[in-house]
Amino acid sequence: MLCRLSVRWLQPRPALQLRGLGPPAAPAPTGGPKPSALPLWAVASVSAVGPSGAGGWYEALATSAPVQGAEDVLLFAHTASGLPWWGSILLTTVALRGAVTLPLAAYQHYILAKVENLQPEIKNIARHLNQEVAVRANQLGWSKRAARLTYLKTMRRLVSELYVRDNCHPFKATVLVWIQLPMWIFMSVALRNFSTGATHSEAGFSVQEQLATGGVLWFPDLTALDSTWILPVSIGVINLLIVEIFALQKIGMSRFQTYITYFVRAVSVLMIPIAATVPSSLVLYWLCSSLMGLAQNLLLRSPRFRQLCRIPLTKSDSDTPYKDLFAAFYAKFISRK
Repeated sequence: MLCRLSVRWLQPRPALQLRGLGPPAAPAPTGGPKPSALPLWAVASVSAVGPSGAGGWYEALATSAPVQGAEDVLLFAHTASGLPWWGSILLTTVALRGAVTLPLAAYQHYILAKVENLQPEIKNIARHLNQEVAVRANQLGWSKRAARLTYLKTMRRLVSELYVRDNCHPFKATVLVWIQLPMWIFMSVALRNFSTGATHSEAGFSVQEQLATGGVLWFPDLTALDSTWILPVSIGVINLLIVEIFALQKIGMSRFQTYITYFVRAVSVLMIPIAATVPSSLVLYWLCSSLMGLAQNLLLRSPRFRQLCRIPLTKSDSDTPYKDLFAAFYAKFISRK
């Protein structure tokens, strides 16, 4: 199944028409077939898969309205800025991260800070409720199970009322994930379409041909794989750094949080070989997105920025967050014996 899904990812897309620019221009005649930027095993596997194969769900995603919208955003950024494609991808990533995910991340921290400030009140309510339930259980002869269920049901109601009172239900903190993850997927699929398809620009050149010469440094061809593995490894390192910053920020993590941290670490490492099998345009976008995520995490530690975003002060806040982070990182990874 994984092989067939990988095949569908690498399968060339049919010609895509740029919305509002009329039918695609006919390709210029060449002296011979253009060599594929994909490895031979991928080309052979793609030719063996029919259009009605097991990847129909991906075909629907690749031609969906959100992906087409992502393509339009990338094309607009490239046309309006006049930058080469590597610069256009970088500009689009920074703009989307700054305009969409950064405000949502600030809102997430705002909600989590209010929830953290409620913890002393919640603990106080829990202590008093536990005493009241114990008294009522003795008076009415409740079993331990009935007393426990009564305590849990009443506690859930009281905590929910606190969240409503302060307008800080923890579920609101997940809005960042529900926006950021789909956006990342749509942008990735759009760049995959560009790198393996035949979307035409106003000048009559396909976006794929523009990407083939739109790279920089050691990856001049954005439709090809990064044979040096510099981009894939960089993605893994940056993502692991983000995970470690989060882990260092949490003191006394629960067992569930510990499992989640190990899972995200594993995904970060797994992204390295995955990134080595997709066009460099996707890997460049993933790397830019990860770098913006790292910068976003560091920025949201700044007391001045948190004050600017009106994020409430909490007991865990520090006046020197970057110094504390460096000290914790040094103690965990460098000075330990």
